Parts: sequence; structure tokens; C-alpha cells
Amino acid sequence: MVKSVTYFAVPDLPLIEPGDDLAGKIVDALTRCELPLVAGDIVVVAQKVVSKAENRYVDLDNVVPSERALQLAPIVGKEPRYLEVILSESDEIIRHRPGIVITAHRLGFVMANAGIDESNIEHPEGRARVLLLPVNPDGSAADLKSKLDAAFGVNVGVIINDSFGRPWRNGVVGVALGAAGVPSLIDMIGAPDMFGRAMRVTEISVADEIASGASLLMGQAAEGLPVVVVRGASFEAPIRPAADLVRPRERDMFR
Repeated sequence: MVKSVTYFAVPDLPLIEPGDDLAGKIVDALTRCELPLVAGDIVVVAQKVVSKAENRYVDLDNVVPSERALQLAPIVGKEPRYLEVILSESDEIIRHRPGIVITAHRLGFVMANAGIDESNIEHPEGRARVLLLPVNPDGSAADLKSKLDAAFGVNVGVIINDSFGRPWRNGVVGVALGAAGVPSLIDMIGAPDMFGRAMRVTEISVADEIASGASLLMGQAAEGLPVVVVRGASFEAPIRPAADLVRPRERDMFR
């Protein structure tokens, strides 16, 4: 039997504003395109629209840069107020060079610029502002799942994805920042391979693999497709949050 997984990009989702009912707008968009959710579907939602709905904007006019931000800004070539927001969202600066700062985000993610973004957000009246990550991505995913389950009367999964660079590869890929109703990480240690040999270290980042596939449809620029439905992916493994994908510092060989 041929195995397959299908990805559907959901069209016509309106621009999301702070306080919007994001789940309700996703339901409306799914209804308009005649794509009702069925049991086992996984809905991948771009981090940016989740952050917008949760009003994770910061107006740079209200930011006072610290001494550390003022010292580091000319070294990395970033505006001091923007750098101050990066520092405030981070527990540690891992690496930096002109144009980029790699930090350990307070949620544990090691990422560029603490995930703070200026692209694909509105700047009303020319105000400089940035968008932060959700406060609790797993909690945001759980809230969306609860509302989508209720709207369609089925049990679905939700993944909140974002684009990450990697220290050993060029280019960005989609990864899961938050998840609900999916086995984000599957432990295969002890399972036999096709020749009966027990695997010793293999863990599968299921949520990241699904998030990356969805990013192919979402795009990185002006595509305007922040929601993707994944159908046909099934796993026999315990449900785990995306927080389980964060490698502990003591096991991080790059730190």
C-alpha cells in the first residue's frame, strides 16, 4: 500500500490584528475553501500570525537601550533599541558577528535575533516596531487545538512553526515552536532496525519535519499563506509538546 501525506495551503486568511480570534478566522477560511477538518488532521500555523493575534508587538519608540545594547550595537551593526529588545528576550548571547546575533531565547530556543522580526508586519504611521515570539507557544497551540476541535467536532493536532537557520547547513527551514495533539518527539531508542539491531540514539523530531513541509507552502515573503492543513500523517506514539524538542544546555555541543 502506498503511503502518502497531503499538505493544503489555506487561502484567503485575512491579515491578523491584535486581539483577533485567530481560531475563528481559520475556521472561516477553511469553510470558505470547503476544507473541513477531519480526525487526525494537523494544522500548521505560522508563528507570526499567532504573535500578531496575541499583540506581541513592541514599539521601538518606547524602548530605552541599555549600556550593553549601546556597546554591542556598533559591533553587530544593529539599531540599539532593536538590540535591546533582543537582549530582553534572551538569557544568553551565544555568538555574534556583523549583521546577526545568535541568542538563547528565554524559552530555550537557540536562534537568530531571539526570533524578533521586522518583516511582514505593519508599521502604522511609519512607526518602527518589531514582533516577538508568543509567550507560551505550546499553550497557544493548545488553545487553537481546543477551538478547532470544537468547531469541527474532531480531534486534530496543531503546530506553530517558524523559520530557523542551522549552524551546520545553509538556508532556513521550518521548525515547531509550539505543538498540541501531536507526538513532537518520538523516541526510537531500543527499537529494532530492519535487520533486528537495536537503535541506540535515534529520536525523530516529528513536529519539525511536519513544520518544515508546511513552510514549503507558506513561503518566506509575500505569499500570505500562514495556515497549512496536513492530512494523512499518523503516529503511534505519546503526545508530547514542542518544548521537548529543546536540547538541554548540557547536551548542546555547539554551546
